[in-house]
Amino acid sequence: MRVMRACLRRRLEVEGTGIWGSARTGWADSPVKIENYSEVTEFILLGIPHTEGMETVLFVIFLLIYIFTLVGNFLILVAIISSSRLHTPMYFFLGLLSTFDIFFPSVSSPKLLVSLSGNSRAISYRGCASQLFFHHFLGCTEGILYSVMSYDRFVAICHPLRYPVIMNPRLCVILATCTTLIGCIHATILTSLTFQLPYCGPNEVHYYLCDIPVVLPLACADSSLAQRVGFTNVGLLALTLFFTILVSYTRIGIAILKIRSAEGRSKAFSTCSAHLAAIMCAYGPIIIIYFQSTPNPLLGAVVQILNNIVSPMLNSLIYSLRNKEVKRALKRVLCGAGLTAEA
Repeated sequence: MRVMRACLRRRLEVEGTGIWGSARTGWADSPVKIENYSEVTEFILLGIPHTEGMETVLFVIFLLIYIFTLVGNFLILVAIISSSRLHTPMYFFLGLLSTFDIFFPSVSSPKLLVSLSGNSRAISYRGCASQLFFHHFLGCTEGILYSVMSYDRFVAICHPLRYPVIMNPRLCVILATCTTLIGCIHATILTSLTFQLPYCGPNEVHYYLCDIPVVLPLACADSSLAQRVGFTNVGLLALTLFFTILVSYTRIGIAILKIRSAEGRSKAFSTCSAHLAAIMCAYGPIIIIYFQSTPNPLLGAVVQILNNIVSPMLNSLIYSLRNKEVKRALKRVLCGAGLTAEA
């Protein structure tokens, strides 16, 4: 009954009718029947705003990016697993990042490609909830993983002699487990707050994936609490993680400046530059999306695409092209598969 009342209230508001119908006759004289309205069973993803007529071009671009992302991160993962020289904490976390970079774009890219190809834009209620959950679970987990990787670089450069003792296999497993657990809790809170509200129409999502800012306005009840908690949760977590990274790299920068030899400074900087580039690609979009004073649908979509689809591809490029050990391991993998000739 609570859901039906909320659905009726929402429909009356949409149709320009007072919430309670006529002030004198109340519910009885309302032209809307309660039994005609039920909960939404599916949502319609309208896609990227202001891109009508560009579906074919966008389909080709996103398909190529998605394929390159999957292949690139898979090769990095295979290279790390197959090379015993890369069985260190730094490459353990890089392997985890490549794994998440395979799954993160897979949350939204397949459905986006289906829509751009002219097929159904509909997504089920459970599918929408699952998409929102895994989007925030994987996004949050990657954000925490960047902080863990920055701590690993801090220990390696600032405490090189104690590095094997501090970053022992047990601590690496604990950090990886806690990273995944925190990401799961974060996503569970946001998904529960979003989908505990009733949805009874309209069901058109003006975006290419189900995310909190575009789903909550469709709720048939007051969503202010969910909006505040979602904004605070995402914002504080992003700022906290970014602050920990900033502290780590400030300490790393001071340590590098103290290195006397130019070769030593160059080597220390090269081990961090790829990670810094990946962090900028990841945190830049988050800050723009959730902290813009006046939301711009097109800007939000472009920035979200950079974060969800392009950034995982760039990570594979950044870490493979900037890291000599990864390049050597990749070359051995490709040679073993007969795809390249031995040098």
